[in-house]
Amino acid sequence: MEHIRDVDIALDRDVFLRTLVRELATSLESVIGLDEASGYISVVGQAVGSQIDDMYLKALGVDRLTSEQVAAALVDLKRRINGDFYVIEHDATKIVLGNRACPFAEKVAGRESMCMMTSNVFGTIAARNLGYARVELEQTIARGDAGCRVVVHLVPDMDTATGREYFGDPSILP
Repeated sequence: MEHIRDVDIALDRDVFLRTLVRELATSLESVIGLDEASGYISVVGQAVGSQIDDMYLKALGVDRLTSEQVAAALVDLKRRINGDFYVIEHDATKIVLGNRACPFAEKVAGRESMCMMTSNVFGTIAARNLGYARVELEQTIARGDAGCRVVVHLVPDMDTATGREYFGDPSILP
C-alpha cells in the first residue's frame, strides 16, 4: 500500500494559493458580479501595490521612483512572481507592457476580476511615484487573449479616458 505522502499529485504552496485566489474571485463574481468583484480585488491590489512600492523605494534608497524606474519595477515585480512582462513602449505619457505568462497561470482563465491585481498594483506604483496613472487592460490572458497588453497612462487625457484611474501627489505631475 502506497503512503499518502508518496502519492503524485500537483499540490504545493503555489498551486494552493493560486487556487485559493481563483476560488475567491469565482465566489465574488458569482455572488456580486464581475464589476463588484473587481472592486473588492482592487482594494487588495492597492494595498499590495503600496507594500511593493515601499519595498522598491527602500531597496533603492529613494523617496520616489523615476518613470524609467517605475517601468523597470513593474517588469521586475512580475518576473519575481513568475509573470513574463516586458516593455513594448515607454515615453513621457505612457508605459506599454506586454506579457506572455500570468503569475496565476491557468487559474486566471475566465476570471477577469483577478486582472485587477495587475491594474491596481501597476496603477498604485505609478501614481505614488509619478502623480497619476490610468491603467488600461487592452488584452488579457484571463479573457482568452494569447498574452496581455497593459497601457499605463501617465498623464490625464479626458478624450480617451478608458481604464481605471489612480491618483498620487498632484504636485509631482509633469
